[in-house]
Amino acid sequence: MKFDILIKRPIFAAIAAGIVLAMSGLANAQGVKQEILDRMDGNYKTLTSLKANVKMDKTNANLGDTDSRTGSVNFLPKSKKHGMYIRLDWTTKPIESMVVIDKRYQLYRPELSQVIQGSTDSAKSSGKAGNALAFLSMSRRELMDNYDIKYVGQEDLPGGVATWHLFMTPKGKASYKSADLWVDKDGMPRQARVTEMNNDTSVILLTNIEKNPTIKADVFKLDTKGAKVVEG
Repeated sequence: MKFDILIKRPIFAAIAAGIVLAMSGLANAQGVKQEILDRMDGNYKTLTSLKANVKMDKTNANLGDTDSRTGSVNFLPKSKKHGMYIRLDWTTKPIESMVVIDKRYQLYRPELSQVIQGSTDSAKSSGKAGNALAFLSMSRRELMDNYDIKYVGQEDLPGGVATWHLFMTPKGKASYKSADLWVDKDGMPRQARVTEMNNDTSVILLTNIEKNPTIKADVFKLDTKGAKVVEG
């Protein structure tokens, strides 16, 4: 009997130690997550406008093909006076300009003399970029109320930018399955990946970020005179 007890005690001790370590790791991850959300909230409260270079990678889950595009973005976060404003100008073919105001978008294709417009929730192709950039306009409370958030770890983005990686799943009805955010030390989301219901993904990477520049209102008006309008 004593021999059995001596054997079992180390086993129980190892299990107990494992539980303690797991709980400690969980508590540490929770602490890091709260720190990230605090910094994101600080960035959200001080962000009045943004300009940046942007790269979008869209991957078709069935075919495994990735379409990459580069361009520039002008951004105004939502406020008490207005909704979110985004303008994306793609400089790689096909040349396109897109404006998102709140959850409505217009996508102008000058080579086709065509304007596609509709809701970002049902948007295809470039219109999905609005979903990824919308995280810049969310407070900590909005993020916590609308998403289950997990801290994944520390990762460096292209260019050596150190970030924290968060994985988020919507708590309620949404047009996509999940989202990943990569956030820098100042609480600025630098990259977002949105995974659709069919597992297609859209990754938006921001570089050369200029925080709080002056952006005139007419930037968000597309000159689409004479273009054919198509509902998206």
